[in-house]
Amino acid sequence: MKNIAIIPARSGSKGLKDKNIKLLNGKPLLAYSIEAAKESGLFEEITVSTDSVKYAKIAEEWGANVPFLRPAELSNDTASSWDAVKYVIEKYRELGREFDTVALLQPTSPLRNSTDIIKGYEIMEKKSANSVIAVCEAEHSPLWMNTLPKNHSMAGFIRPDIANIPRQSIPTYYRINGALYIVKVEYLINCQNIYSDKSYALIMDKENSIDIDDIFDFKIASLILKERMQ
Repeated sequence: MKNIAIIPARSGSKGLKDKNIKLLNGKPLLAYSIEAAKESGLFEEITVSTDSVKYAKIAEEWGANVPFLRPAELSNDTASSWDAVKYVIEKYRELGREFDTVALLQPTSPLRNSTDIIKGYEIMEKKSANSVIAVCEAEHSPLWMNTLPKNHSMAGFIRPDIANIPRQSIPTYYRINGALYIVKVEYLINCQNIYSDKSYALIMDKENSIDIDDIFDFKIASLILKERMQ
Protein backbone atom coordinates (compact mmCIF):
# COMPACT_ATOMS: atom_id res chain seq x y z
CA MET A 1 0.00 0.00 0.00
CA LYS A 2 1.42 3.36 -1.04
CA ASN A 3 0.76 6.18 1.40
CA ILE A 4 1.24 9.92 1.12
CA ALA A 5 1.27 12.37 4.02
CA ILE A 6 0.08 15.88 3.20
CA ILE A 7 0.75 18.74 5.59
CA PRO A 8 -1.31 21.82 4.66
CA ALA A 9 0.55 25.01 5.61
CA ARG A 10 -0.76 28.07 3.86
CA SER A 11 0.62 31.47 4.78
CA GLY A 12 -1.41 34.42 5.95
CA SER A 13 -2.78 33.18 9.26
CA LYS A 14 -4.86 35.92 10.86
CA GLY A 15 -5.21 34.59 14.41
CA LEU A 16 -1.49 34.05 14.94
CA LYS A 17 0.85 35.61 12.37
CA ASP A 18 2.83 33.06 10.36
CA LYS A 19 1.55 30.37 12.70
CA ASN A 20 2.66 27.40 10.62
CA ILE A 21 6.32 28.41 10.72
CA LYS A 22 6.34 30.11 14.12
CA LEU A 23 9.12 28.69 16.27
CA LEU A 24 7.79 26.35 18.94
CA ASN A 25 10.62 25.47 21.32
CA GLY A 26 13.14 26.15 18.60
CA LYS A 27 11.39 24.39 15.69
CA PRO A 28 8.99 25.73 13.07
CA LEU A 29 5.51 24.49 13.90
CA LEU A 30 5.19 22.48 10.68
CA ALA A 31 8.45 20.63 11.48
CA TYR A 32 6.73 18.58 14.19
CA SER A 33 4.32 17.05 11.69
CA ILE A 34 7.09 16.38 9.19
CA GLU A 35 9.13 14.59 11.86
CA ALA A 36 6.16 12.54 13.06
CA ALA A 37 5.44 11.40 9.49
CA LYS A 38 9.08 10.49 8.89
CA GLU A 39 9.38 8.60 12.20
CA SER A 40 6.28 6.52 11.43
CA GLY A 41 8.05 4.96 8.43
CA LEU A 42 4.72 4.62 6.64
CA PHE A 43 4.95 7.09 3.80
CA GLU A 44 6.39 6.94 0.31
CA GLU A 45 5.95 10.71 0.11
CA ILE A 46 5.71 13.48 2.72
CA THR A 47 4.69 16.75 1.14
CA VAL A 48 3.82 20.19 2.44
CA SER A 49 1.06 22.03 0.59
CA THR A 50 1.77 25.74 0.77
CA ASP A 51 1.34 28.92 -1.23
CA SER A 52 4.57 30.40 0.11
CA VAL A 53 8.10 30.04 -1.27
CA LYS A 54 9.40 30.86 2.22
CA TYR A 55 7.29 28.13 3.83
CA ALA A 56 8.34 25.69 1.10
CA LYS A 57 12.01 26.29 1.78
CA ILE A 58 11.54 25.72 5.52
CA ALA A 59 9.55 22.54 4.86
CA GLU A 60 12.29 21.18 2.62
CA GLU A 61 14.93 21.99 5.23
CA TRP A 62 13.04 19.73 7.65
CA GLY A 63 12.76 16.85 5.20
CA ALA A 64 9.46 17.32 3.36
CA ASN A 65 8.96 17.64 -0.37
CA VAL A 66 7.30 20.65 -1.98
CA PRO A 67 7.25 19.88 -5.72
CA PHE A 68 4.68 22.60 -6.45
CA LEU A 69 3.00 25.51 -4.71
CA ARG A 70 -0.69 25.75 -3.90
CA PRO A 71 -2.61 28.17 -6.17
CA ALA A 72 -4.09 31.35 -4.70
CA GLU A 73 -7.69 30.14 -5.04
CA LEU A 74 -6.90 27.27 -2.67
CA SER A 75 -5.06 29.46 -0.18
CA ASN A 76 -7.73 31.87 1.02
CA ASP A 77 -9.93 31.67 4.11
CA THR A 78 -12.77 29.94 2.26
CA ALA A 79 -10.72 27.08 0.81
CA SER A 80 -10.71 23.86 2.81
CA SER A 81 -7.79 21.61 3.60
CA TRP A 82 -9.51 18.86 1.58
CA ASP A 83 -9.50 21.11 -1.50
CA ALA A 84 -5.74 21.38 -1.07
CA VAL A 85 -5.39 17.62 -0.53
CA LYS A 86 -7.28 16.79 -3.72
CA TYR A 87 -5.17 19.32 -5.63
CA VAL A 88 -1.96 17.66 -4.40
CA ILE A 89 -3.22 14.19 -5.33
CA GLU A 90 -4.14 15.38 -8.83
CA LYS A 91 -0.77 17.08 -9.33
CA TYR A 92 1.06 13.91 -8.32
CA ARG A 93 -1.08 11.94 -10.77
CA GLU A 94 0.07 14.32 -13.49
CA LEU A 95 3.62 13.43 -12.47
CA GLY A 96 2.76 9.73 -12.82
CA ARG A 97 2.55 8.95 -9.12
CA GLU A 98 -0.44 7.22 -7.53
CA PHE A 99 -1.17 6.56 -3.85
CA ASP A 100 -3.59 4.25 -2.06
CA THR A 101 -4.10 6.35 1.05
CA VAL A 102 -3.58 9.94 2.09
CA ALA A 103 -2.92 11.11 5.64
CA LEU A 104 -3.82 14.72 6.35
CA LEU A 105 -1.56 16.03 9.12
CA GLN A 106 -2.48 19.51 10.28
CA PRO A 107 0.67 21.40 11.34
CA THR A 108 -1.34 22.95 14.18
CA SER A 109 -1.23 19.57 15.99
CA PRO A 110 2.46 19.40 16.99
CA LEU A 111 1.92 16.94 19.83
CA ARG A 112 0.49 14.25 17.57
CA ASN A 113 3.34 11.79 17.18
CA SER A 114 4.44 8.86 15.03
CA THR A 115 2.76 6.37 17.39
CA ASP A 116 -0.59 8.08 16.83
CA ILE A 117 -0.11 7.82 13.07
CA ILE A 118 0.88 4.15 13.29
CA LYS A 119 -2.18 3.36 15.42
CA GLY A 120 -4.36 5.10 12.86
CA TYR A 121 -3.03 2.92 10.07
CA GLU A 122 -3.45 -0.19 12.24
CA ILE A 123 -7.15 0.66 12.57
CA MET A 124 -7.30 1.31 8.84
CA GLU A 125 -6.01 -2.20 8.13
CA LYS A 126 -7.87 -4.04 10.89
CA LYS A 127 -11.25 -2.50 10.01
CA SER A 128 -10.68 -2.42 6.24
CA ALA A 129 -11.69 1.22 6.68
CA ASN A 130 -12.32 3.87 4.09
CA SER A 131 -11.28 6.52 6.59
CA VAL A 132 -9.86 6.88 10.09
CA ILE A 133 -10.36 10.13 11.96
CA ALA A 134 -8.63 11.13 15.19
CA VAL A 135 -10.77 12.14 18.14
CA CYS A 136 -10.23 12.79 21.82
CA GLU A 137 -12.47 12.96 24.84
CA ALA A 138 -14.30 16.29 25.00
CA GLU A 139 -13.12 18.63 27.73
CA HIS A 140 -16.73 19.36 28.74
CA SER A 141 -19.88 17.42 28.01
CA PRO A 142 -22.21 19.22 25.58
CA LEU A 143 -25.05 18.15 27.88
CA TRP A 144 -23.84 20.84 30.30
CA MET A 145 -23.86 23.51 27.58
CA ASN A 146 -26.57 25.68 26.08
CA THR A 147 -27.18 29.05 24.48
CA LEU A 148 -28.22 32.04 26.61
CA PRO A 149 -31.16 34.37 26.02
CA LYS A 150 -30.60 38.14 25.96
CA ASN A 151 -31.34 38.47 29.69
CA HIS A 152 -28.87 35.63 30.50
CA SER A 153 -31.52 33.65 32.35
CA MET A 154 -30.39 30.17 33.40
CA ALA A 155 -33.94 28.84 33.53
CA GLY A 156 -34.00 25.55 31.64
CA PHE A 157 -30.29 25.80 30.83
CA ILE A 158 -29.77 22.14 31.74
CA ARG A 159 -32.25 19.51 30.56
CA PRO A 160 -34.35 18.17 33.46
CA ASP A 161 -33.25 14.59 32.78
CA ILE A 162 -29.60 15.65 33.05
CA ALA A 163 -29.73 18.16 35.93
CA ASN A 164 -29.66 15.60 38.76
CA ILE A 165 -27.33 13.02 37.21
CA PRO A 166 -23.84 12.81 38.77
CA ARG A 167 -21.19 14.06 36.39
CA GLN A 168 -19.48 10.65 36.47
CA SER A 169 -22.65 9.03 35.10
CA ILE A 170 -22.92 11.25 32.03
CA PRO A 171 -21.90 9.48 28.79
CA THR A 172 -18.43 10.22 27.44
CA TYR A 173 -18.44 12.53 24.45
CA TYR A 174 -15.65 12.81 21.91
CA ARG A 175 -14.60 15.60 19.57
CA ILE A 176 -12.65 15.57 16.33
CA ASN A 177 -9.22 16.90 17.25
CA GLY A 178 -7.94 17.68 13.74
CA ALA A 179 -4.63 15.88 14.33
CA LEU A 180 -4.99 12.99 11.89
CA TYR A 181 -7.20 11.98 9.00
CA ILE A 182 -6.40 8.88 6.95
CA VAL A 183 -8.48 8.27 3.84
CA LYS A 184 -8.32 5.91 0.91
CA VAL A 185 -7.57 8.08 -2.08
CA GLU A 186 -10.27 6.72 -4.38
CA TYR A 187 -12.84 6.99 -1.61
CA LEU A 188 -11.87 10.62 -0.99
CA ILE A 189 -12.14 11.51 -4.66
CA ASN A 190 -15.57 9.92 -5.08
CA CYS A 191 -17.39 10.43 -1.76
CA GLN A 192 -19.35 13.44 -0.56
CA ASN A 193 -17.95 13.29 2.97
CA ILE A 194 -15.52 11.02 4.79
CA TYR A 195 -17.73 10.50 7.84
CA SER A 196 -19.82 7.76 6.34
CA ASP A 197 -19.41 4.18 5.25
CA LYS A 198 -16.58 2.35 7.04
CA SER A 199 -15.28 5.43 8.84
CA TYR A 200 -13.71 4.75 12.25
CA ALA A 201 -12.23 6.72 15.14
CA LEU A 202 -8.71 6.77 16.46
CA ILE A 203 -9.00 7.84 20.09
CA MET A 204 -6.01 9.98 21.03
CA ASP A 205 -4.85 11.32 24.38
CA LYS A 206 -6.09 14.83 25.09
CA GLU A 207 -2.51 15.97 25.66
CA ASN A 208 -1.55 14.92 22.12
CA SER A 209 -4.68 16.56 20.74
CA ILE A 210 -3.86 20.22 21.32
CA ASP A 211 -4.79 22.22 18.23
CA ILE A 212 -2.97 25.54 18.04
CA ASP A 213 -5.34 28.31 17.06
CA ASP A 214 -4.06 31.21 19.14
CA ILE A 215 -1.21 32.27 21.41
CA PHE A 216 -2.77 30.57 24.44
CA ASP A 217 -2.75 27.18 22.68
CA PHE A 218 0.82 27.89 21.55
CA LYS A 219 1.97 28.50 25.12
CA ILE A 220 0.29 25.32 26.39
CA ALA A 221 1.96 23.23 23.69
CA SER A 222 5.32 24.80 24.53
CA LEU A 223 4.95 23.95 28.22
CA ILE A 224 4.03 20.33 27.48
CA LEU A 225 6.97 19.91 25.12
CA LYS A 226 9.37 21.38 27.69
CA GLU A 227 7.99 19.00 30.34
CA ARG A 228 8.54 16.02 28.04
CA MET A 229 12.18 16.98 27.54
CA GLN A 230 12.93 16.97 31.27
